[in-house]
Amino acid sequence: MRTSPSLLRAFRPQVQERLYDFYEELRSADDLFWDRHLDAWIATGHAVVSSAAGDPRLSSVRYPDIAAVSEELRPLARVLSRQMLYRDAPDHPRLRALISRAFTPRAVAALRARIVEAVDRIITHAAPTGRMDIVADLARPLPLTIICDLLDVPQQDRPALAAWSEPIAEAIGNSRLDADSNRAASQSMADMLAYLRELLTRHDTPPTPHTLRALVTAQAQDTDQDFDELLSNCALLLIAGHETTTHFIGNATLALLRHPHAADQLRRRPDLMPAAVEELLRYDAPVQLMLRRARQDLDLAGRIIGEGQTVLLVCGAANRDPAVFPDPHVLDFERPGGRHMAFGHGPHFCLGAALARLEGAIALEALLTRLPGLRLAGTAPQWQRSLNFRGLTRLDVAFAPLSDEHDGGPQNLPTDGPPPGLSRATHAGECPARTAPGGVADA
Repeated sequence: MRTSPSLLRAFRPQVQERLYDFYEELRSADDLFWDRHLDAWIATGHAVVSSAAGDPRLSSVRYPDIAAVSEELRPLARVLSRQMLYRDAPDHPRLRALISRAFTPRAVAALRARIVEAVDRIITHAAPTGRMDIVADLARPLPLTIICDLLDVPQQDRPALAAWSEPIAEAIGNSRLDADSNRAASQSMADMLAYLRELLTRHDTPPTPHTLRALVTAQAQDTDQDFDELLSNCALLLIAGHETTTHFIGNATLALLRHPHAADQLRRRPDLMPAAVEELLRYDAPVQLMLRRARQDLDLAGRIIGEGQTVLLVCGAANRDPAVFPDPHVLDFERPGGRHMAFGHGPHFCLGAALARLEGAIALEALLTRLPGLRLAGTAPQWQRSLNFRGLTRLDVAFAPLSDEHDGGPQNLPTDGPPPGLSRATHAGECPARTAPGGVADA
């Protein structure tokens, strides 16, 4: 007897390695179907995912009834419910307006030199060894450094914030954790909020000008804004600001190493970097799905969605829809047209999209130009277990070791202008392909 299709199969390690073939099987059968195992509608086609993402009849509220959430997860659910990611209008645009000031084109451009410096330090340290774990050595520390700079977090406090982020991100990406894991996630969020409260109310060290800490501190002093709400959204930025970019850098590196012709093309033509970033985001997005809930009975792609029913928008499947992306499983940096869903779509379009693009472009260019003979090494890449996020837990690579005198540093990444291959739009923090957010990155 044939079992009914379910997105839950994506949890299996053997499916993670062939995830996009699995999505194709689901989409070929039906681009919008009821998953009785998840008690939710599953949307896999680009047309239905993109339209539903911005449909005001669908809510982004994740926990409509906090009392129904398990006791272990309930403290975390209360905090998440204050975050703009899980709010609708009018609360969502109100919260987004404040935080967006830290991600203006000028603000993102001002971070470029800091990103170049951080990447240079990482590559210079790794170059003589001939080996590195892309996730642990580059993809995780780089975005954490930049988002902590934005929040004005002292260097000595950053490891604790990284440790708190992991169980929270795991709980957000996996609704089937056991009680102990949910309890750990709730406690980590409590610890993070306590730290952020102390940081943002600290008087012994004034905030660095133009940082998010300075913006939030001024907002708290000048308005009657709920301070707990501000803290919750700072926590969102901290988690989203490095978890999803970590996954993007890891996934993109793996894609390039599995497609050496594409990597060589980028080395020869750095002008393709903006298009390459977009294609790599489409090809293996760090955020795989967005959650929506029907505010009322509605017709979506010819199906009747009942009030209160959940709709899971599978962005990763939409990004491989052949109706929008011909030969979708081919990595093509000169692909014409088509808007990927890696950053979502609609009002919740990822607030940090331009920053993620900039970090990814600088990191990938450094890997390709400064580490000769870069190749996969060690064990097979391992994927974290999540429906929401797509990310590697480890990615071992090898390359020809270089002495300090042979590694000339970021020669191709000048500090007085955008790195080669970065268009003015990417450099300035604009979003060349206007799409939108999902998962934690969905703001």
